[in-house]
Amino acid sequence: MAVRPGEVYYNPRCREKIVIRTPAAQTGGERAVMDLYVEPGGFAAGYHTHPFSEEIFTLVRGSLRVHVGGRDVILDEVGQTVTVPAGTVHRWFGNTEKETSFAVVELVNRAERFEQLILRQLFGLAQDGKTDVEGRPNLLQHAVTMREFSDVLRFTDRPWPVQRIMNGALAPLARLLGYRACNPEYMERGPLEIAELETLPDEVARQFAGPARERGETPGVQ
Repeated sequence: MAVRPGEVYYNPRCREKIVIRTPAAQTGGERAVMDLYVEPGGFAAGYHTHPFSEEIFTLVRGSLRVHVGGRDVILDEVGQTVTVPAGTVHRWFGNTEKETSFAVVELVNRAERFEQLILRQLFGLAQDGKTDVEGRPNLLQHAVTMREFSDVLRFTDRPWPVQRIMNGALAPLARLLGYRACNPEYMERGPLEIAELETLPDEVARQFAGPARERGETPGVQ
């Protein structure tokens, strides 16, 4: 089931809400643009990389702490941007206890696969209480799901060669016990609701006039 503009997806473990602005289906899978709302205390599910995808965060309000490439970048001004190059270890955190923070996130490359993994599979598992407190699937679910989506996301608590061996060894047992890399129920589960997209400030809107490669962005804060 294709993702559509205005659809709302929620991860109760990570306390994050995503509203679709430009889905992958409108860009041939090249890119997706999402509104990310982070409740106080919210976070991304573990330190991770996107092996082939670039991710760009642009703050609208509130504050985010984005750990990228071994350093923390604080986004606390409207229009402030940080780019996470493909293959770079990163994780974001809500950086205020006073309000829900709001940033626009653009993912360049493998966008449709990203929607399947994050919005469908991982958010679905979190909604059903089938992840740990950080929103990560258990060992057997991890084996089949992260093996299938290793081109989209890799957690970095263990070296990737070690994970690849572990996932390969555990995947047959996981499948025998009924674990699915792409749970059909989650792939067809509808959004939480359909929302009207917020109007973006000019200093944010102009960041998303075209693909990142056309904007000439470089890693770091803009």
